[in-house]
Amino acid sequence: MMNPDAKPTGPLAGVRVVDMTSVGMGPYATQILGDMGADVLKIEAPAGDVFRYAEPALHTGMGAAFINLNRNKRYRALDIKREDDLAELKTLIAEADIFISNVRPQALRRLGLDYESLRAGHPRLIYCGAYGYAESGPYSGQPAFDDIIQARCGMAQFQGANAGEPQYVNTIMVDKVSGLTVTYALAMALYERERSGQGQALEIPMFETMVSFLAPEQLAGQTFVPPQGPAGYPRVMTPHRKPYRTADGHIALLPYTTAQWMRFFTLADRPDLVADPRYADLASRSANIVELYATLADIVSGRTTAQWLALLADADIPHSEVPRYEDVLNDRHLRETGMVFEYDHPTEGRLRAVGIPTRFSRTPGNIRSWPQALERDAAHENKEG
Repeated sequence: MMNPDAKPTGPLAGVRVVDMTSVGMGPYATQILGDMGADVLKIEAPAGDVFRYAEPALHTGMGAAFINLNRNKRYRALDIKREDDLAELKTLIAEADIFISNVRPQALRRLGLDYESLRAGHPRLIYCGAYGYAESGPYSGQPAFDDIIQARCGMAQFQGANAGEPQYVNTIMVDKVSGLTVTYALAMALYERERSGQGQALEIPMFETMVSFLAPEQLAGQTFVPPQGPAGYPRVMTPHRKPYRTADGHIALLPYTTAQWMRFFTLADRPDLVADPRYADLASRSANIVELYATLADIVSGRTTAQWLALLADADIPHSEVPRYEDVLNDRHLRETGMVFEYDHPTEGRLRAVGIPTRFSRTPGNIRSWPQALERDAAHENKEG
């Protein structure tokens, strides 16, 4: 729940972050840092983070996506093309533990905001560049957004394999996976600094992050030299891997272990499948996964959703209903754990929010502040005049 009067209680309480990121990847990461207690100062250009203007919104500059990515932060509008604003930013960085930016490295270098320039007077600084491509490669400096990286890393091709054409995942997957990578990298850098007393520069490129993210299962036959088959993990690539149609709706169903499959075949009254050597163990099932999942789909269609939910719960087989996200927000488990709640925002009225998923027994994170409209102070307004 939100408590605007609370002090930071999380494991990062006392850590100061200057956040010069926008859109998804960086703000997602720094919101997590803020949830875990860090003092995050978000630096925006005078026009503000472009995600402020993504619909839906009640008021211009306070779009839902921006609200959901930018709690637990303070805000400052600076035009770093102006000498005094740039000097102010450098002063703020000199007082921070972490500086994170998704501005292209070449532009930061021209402004004296590169790591080499900043560390001279601040050797404990942890400096994080969060952008599209590693600076050491030929794509360095190219513009990159979630859709572009989904395509370039191979995800779009995997996602559309059964549709006959590449497709994007219907969420900003690259931004959020890369943002999570930023958070764990920064946590490790803070830990190392406690031992060495020295900061360092981190680079979190979206492209390399997503190639790595896909590799564990999707590298598949390309793991071996020479290759033992194409890339792509067969179980997740089969066209039958999807929520299964019941007699009146859909369910998600995944028997996985041999014991779970045998229990499912038994409750489906299919002794022939219990005895079928194609499904006797994981290796055999993997080799026949298309046929197995097609059979599963055929079996599920014979009963209603309610009937299956009752049968599968009694058999302790992994399963779920398939709700809309609107219904997930009212899920009884989430209500009991307090993950979804409502609060009153000073300008946007009554809002719904999703809380902090990670739980610390001694130093839990907390929600202390909400995103706000970006305002330049009077001194800066006078400069504009």
